[in-house]
Amino acid sequence: MSLIEIRNLEFTYKGGTQPALKGIDLDINPGEFIVIMGHSGAGKSTLCLTLNGLVPNLKKGAFKGEVKIKGTPTAGHKVSHFARTVVLVFQDFETQLFSTSVELEVAFGPENFNVPPEEIKERVREALQKVRLTGFENRQPANLSGGQKQRLAIASVLSIQPEIICMDEPTTDLDPVGKYEVFSIASALRQEKHMTMIIVEHEVEEALEANRIILMKEGTILAQGTPKEILSQSDLLASCAVKPLDMAELFGRLGFKELPLTVEEGLEAWRRAGLTFNQERYRSMVAAQQSAREGKYGQPIIEVKGLRHSYENNFEALKGIDLTIRQGEFVAILGQNGSGKTTLVKHFNGLLRPTAGEVVVAGMDTRAESIDKFGRVVGYVFQNPDHQIFAGTVKEEVAYGPKLYGVPPAEIEERVRDALQAVELAGLEEEDPFSLTKGQRQRVAVASILAAKPRVIILDEPTTGLDYKEQRGMMELVRRLNDMGHTIIMVTHSMWVTAEYAHRVVVVKDGRVVMDGPTREVFAREEELETAFLKPPQIVRFSNRLGATCLSVEEVMACLEGREGGGE
Repeated sequence: MSLIEIRNLEFTYKGGTQPALKGIDLDINPGEFIVIMGHSGAGKSTLCLTLNGLVPNLKKGAFKGEVKIKGTPTAGHKVSHFARTVVLVFQDFETQLFSTSVELEVAFGPENFNVPPEEIKERVREALQKVRLTGFENRQPANLSGGQKQRLAIASVLSIQPEIICMDEPTTDLDPVGKYEVFSIASALRQEKHMTMIIVEHEVEEALEANRIILMKEGTILAQGTPKEILSQSDLLASCAVKPLDMAELFGRLGFKELPLTVEEGLEAWRRAGLTFNQERYRSMVAAQQSAREGKYGQPIIEVKGLRHSYENNFEALKGIDLTIRQGEFVAILGQNGSGKTTLVKHFNGLLRPTAGEVVVAGMDTRAESIDKFGRVVGYVFQNPDHQIFAGTVKEEVAYGPKLYGVPPAEIEERVRDALQAVELAGLEEEDPFSLTKGQRQRVAVASILAAKPRVIILDEPTTGLDYKEQRGMMELVRRLNDMGHTIIMVTHSMWVTAEYAHRVVVVKDGRVVMDGPTREVFAREEELETAFLKPPQIVRFSNRLGATCLSVEEVMACLEGREGGGE
């Protein structure tokens, strides 16, 4: 008997006009490691909520079909009935955290299931070790970074040791190595404790660890199979707004029938086919790119000298940072969770003031001027757009900044129109922002910043929670803004986004800048990046092994010399 049996499942949320799930049939066996992928709104999260009865018992709507866990239907049984069998890590993981310390948070589940105290201690220790939070036992969850909170939510589930763990996008806030670790943990738990692991994920490289991938589209299961079967179909993945693997995309374009999925497989296929780089073409490409970018940079707009910052609990987040950013640059700030990235950029618009050292923005010392002066120079788009959107209509939201700064009504109208055109939301002026998709709300937040006409735009994790199509759309918008002259500063964990869009990379580790330079030069130093818990994209690691740091599949194709054996 399957551990999970789903038959003819359909569900439409109360008040909804379209089914969230349509005709789902699925069997999951004990000890399987399943990865569910698909576009935003495909039904992935809803499917997860059916596994412990949250749908339809608490999330109301029209429910048809049957979901059985170990032979027991979820419909008609309380959610608590499945609490020891199925545990979820929600997409909005912060809603799961409520205790006053990390240790208490992780101990809460086992305590409620009457696990003996000594065993609880061991479970807490083991869970925190697995998610790299050892030493954080007495920290308050509210004082952790977003990625650390996400690790904590995962640890609190691991300590329960249920039969089934379902994690809805558990790596959204994690550094690249952290993403890999989550999948390694899932694989280890499957093997060591025979747990059944189900993970909803947008990142495809990590999904190679799974036994089976389920690809969803518009509420249905479009395809399922082994990672080899699913991830080698780049067109199929793209149709579901999932980013194809770099190796599969590259060798697919080269006409190979048998597609490599890993860097090692790619290198072997490359050598067998006799492919080589044209080094002269590569050097010309790099030189032309650098020359074009340098030509549009202006004078320093942000100057940081000896910056230190300590929070009220005496935790020193920044430990003497020196940094200069010029007008027109596109800078990515990278680093592991809790390294100080967000703390650093919040000094650029006066949200935080230095404990020591100085930050000068457009000639103004942030210690001496009021915060509203910096708002006219530096716009800040938060990671979660819902943390800054508040107005009843899109138009009111975008107009708020100019009104605050006393811009005349006629000019406000013009700025709102221009900002919405720039983010491709013209025509949605009267819509309620909260009725829009996550990607559209991100664009509303960007438009509200643009309307104030800042010289610098800071984006904190601009692609979090977006599918691949939405990520591309957001980053093409950001690129256009940079081309228009805006200085872009982006805090991100997305390495492919950094590789393809950022001109310069600043790596922060333990409150210090440890690497700073053009993206290509920084990404060539893989071993140093790894010490900062960063891992370049597949195509970068692949090309580094061949003696040229290419930042995209297109760059590899552009520098390809030719081949002697043809595709396979």
